[in-house]
Amino acid sequence: MNTLAAFEFDPYSPALHQDPFPLYKRLRDEQPVFHNEKLDFYALSRWGDVHEAVNDTETYCSSLGVAVGMPPGPPSDVPMLIMMDPPRHTQLRTLVSRAFTPRRIAELEPRIREIARELIDSFEGDRVDLVGDFAAQLPTIVIAELLGVPTSDREMFRDKSMQMATFDPLKLQGAGSELSPVVDLGMYMSEVFAERRARPRDDLISALIAARVDGESLTLQEQIGFAMLLLVAGNETTTDLISNAVVLLDRHPGEREKLVKDPAGVATAVEEFLRYEGPVQGLARTTTREVTLHGVEIPAGEKVLLLFASANRDERHTSEPDRFDVCRNPNPHLAFGFGAHFCMGASLARLETQIAFEELLRRFPRYALADERIERICSGPLRGCVSLPTALEGR
Repeated sequence: MNTLAAFEFDPYSPALHQDPFPLYKRLRDEQPVFHNEKLDFYALSRWGDVHEAVNDTETYCSSLGVAVGMPPGPPSDVPMLIMMDPPRHTQLRTLVSRAFTPRRIAELEPRIREIARELIDSFEGDRVDLVGDFAAQLPTIVIAELLGVPTSDREMFRDKSMQMATFDPLKLQGAGSELSPVVDLGMYMSEVFAERRARPRDDLISALIAARVDGESLTLQEQIGFAMLLLVAGNETTTDLISNAVVLLDRHPGEREKLVKDPAGVATAVEEFLRYEGPVQGLARTTTREVTLHGVEIPAGEKVLLLFASANRDERHTSEPDRFDVCRNPNPHLAFGFGAHFCMGASLARLETQIAFEELLRRFPRYALADERIERICSGPLRGCVSLPTALEGR
């Protein structure tokens, strides 16, 4: 029975982002291979299909873009790891991953905790916006310090990364203004890299300049591309992860109480935040050959959206997937992707989120959101909160 006409799936729909999970379940049950003719892409929603596709880089390539519904055009002259395929992807990933070793991330813990405490100390009165005053600030400061950019430019970094992550493809048709954040940030980073070549420091930008792959340095475009990816993937996604978790704990007071009583459980809870309402809804690949799944033929050269957020709620893989359980363990999920494109910043995002809630719940264990309805960011790939007006309560 063809149920395609029974419902629509538009990943850029603001209404969808209020609560996408009922529709994700319909996709898994009725149309595990869904074709959106208007935006010209297919979507995979079951764990098994998404997991297999994200591991098959030969069939599902990344170099032709990871978003759906984008107007056709030449590839960007600023290459990013997330939009590369082997062998160059493997070479660059091996090099830049040295900045994210477990030891280096662990060394950041004191500074991240200091930043989190300073932000909480700066809360004024008994009402704050836990996005603008906390969730957005923490990763922005951390990423800015890692890169070594001036304190005065942090807000610009935050604004540009948010603009790059939130867009409507329909507005891109015949309009170049939506691309300006990429251009603006690229020009800014060019100036920063030029300054570092003249005066190196102990920061990630200087390390990228000094890095070598088979004896050759990265091109300026590759250096800028990695810095820009770090800003968006390591900034906006962590902001959205923290903000989504703030909402989850507000709406599940029993689960929050477990963490208030046992702060050591926060690290385990972070994995449930990621599984249950991770920030990345899905990323696209392009087929290099014809693929047949569940009786549906996907031709070569087609965009395929891999719905990580749906796969993480697939009852075919996870027991009681719609139950939020901060003690769930083990908890395998695809919130950071998998395989060759597994998020390099996963350890940093986990640590930032863990520290954020250890410190927030220690100071304000009874915080309460002021509004029932949450305004969600306008983005296809990401799901997060625009703001979270919150009443603060101590112990």
